[in-house]
Amino acid sequence: MEYLARDDPELARIICAEENRIESTLDLIAAENHPPPSVLEVLGSVLTTKTIEGYPHRRFHAGCIQADAVETLAVERAQALFGAEHANVQPHSGTAANFAVYFSVLDPGDRVLAMSLPHGGHLSHGHAASISSRCFAFAHYPVDEKTERIDYDTVRELAERHRPKMIVAGASAYPRLIDYERMAQIAREMNAYLMVDMAHIAGLVAAGVIQSPVPFSDFVTFTCYKTMMGGRGGVVLSRKPLADRLDRAVFPGSQGTSPVNVMAAKALAFRLAGTKTFFRIQHQTVANAQRLAAGLSDAGYRIVTGGTDNHQVIVDVGEKGITGAEAEAALETAGIAANRNAIPSDAARPGSVSGVRLGTGAAASRGMGEKEMARIVALIHSALEGRNDPARLGRVASQVRGLCDEFPVYRGSEACLMAAFD
Repeated sequence: MEYLARDDPELARIICAEENRIESTLDLIAAENHPPPSVLEVLGSVLTTKTIEGYPHRRFHAGCIQADAVETLAVERAQALFGAEHANVQPHSGTAANFAVYFSVLDPGDRVLAMSLPHGGHLSHGHAASISSRCFAFAHYPVDEKTERIDYDTVRELAERHRPKMIVAGASAYPRLIDYERMAQIAREMNAYLMVDMAHIAGLVAAGVIQSPVPFSDFVTFTCYKTMMGGRGGVVLSRKPLADRLDRAVFPGSQGTSPVNVMAAKALAFRLAGTKTFFRIQHQTVANAQRLAAGLSDAGYRIVTGGTDNHQVIVDVGEKGITGAEAEAALETAGIAANRNAIPSDAARPGSVSGVRLGTGAAASRGMGEKEMARIVALIHSALEGRNDPARLGRVASQVRGLCDEFPVYRGSEACLMAAFD
């Protein structure tokens, strides 16, 4: 970053410090990953200078020849990768993608049925803190109290009671597979649209590691920076008859110009998702999560739902007398990045956060496998057991740095798997 170092040394130092943090930190945040260097190159390219409004060949600015080519490429690759009839790659984020779907087919005040936040849903699925709850009449379905999994009979009962115009499937903290066919059946019975938010699991779906919701859904939204291993930004897939309404809801309905460099990064992510390396990483991501869940269970921690089918492991640390915030802080001090998260039992105690959400995407991208997961289990356990012992946390942090040094992200000739896509 020679130009940045000259123009703003202070900012350059912060970015270098962040690079050091990434290299020396074990990233177990389920919503993060390590994108390939090529993605970073695209995001920092001259494409960032172009202003566009509208869609390819229907722009409100001149000079869009290359921008049109970029967006067309991203759309075509998204459709091919996921087998979708239509794709819109302009949304700025996953939440923006969700809002575009809502406003494409719903009127303010329409009823929507979605997953409860403490049971695994997302803020943009009608939580009281989100503006989505002020625009539409959301009702929420829980998970079963004992299994902590979706009870589809309960979903149907709630749908019959509320008669929603849309049902939202998908979650931000649900470690199990969702029966999209069953959800689609319920939606059809209610004459409702089915929207699936697969922000977290899009990479696993793209690689065919888990089932795709696309054949069963009217709309599918996702982001590109989690298991997709790309840059920021959201995407909406839809059925062809809904394409025009969706596109109008994105532009001009809810946003103006879209960053061309970000759309280019999406196009690149979709290409890389077709490689053997990407498939191996996604397969390893799930295997790592299952090994991590089993190891933590053996160490005496209760795993929400009893295990995992995707990249997430949700740990009930409350059973150990630890709050989610305390666990997050201890792990960060020890060089392990994770996030506190509400779990289903917290729904009866508003404001209580008794869980920690772990994700294995970034570790798999570094090249870590199941053997490393066994080491990580020991590190997590030691950090949580020694959460009030600075010396012990320091020793764990040293071990974490040693592990990270074995699997560099961007530095050195032995860079991680994701830096060598075929």
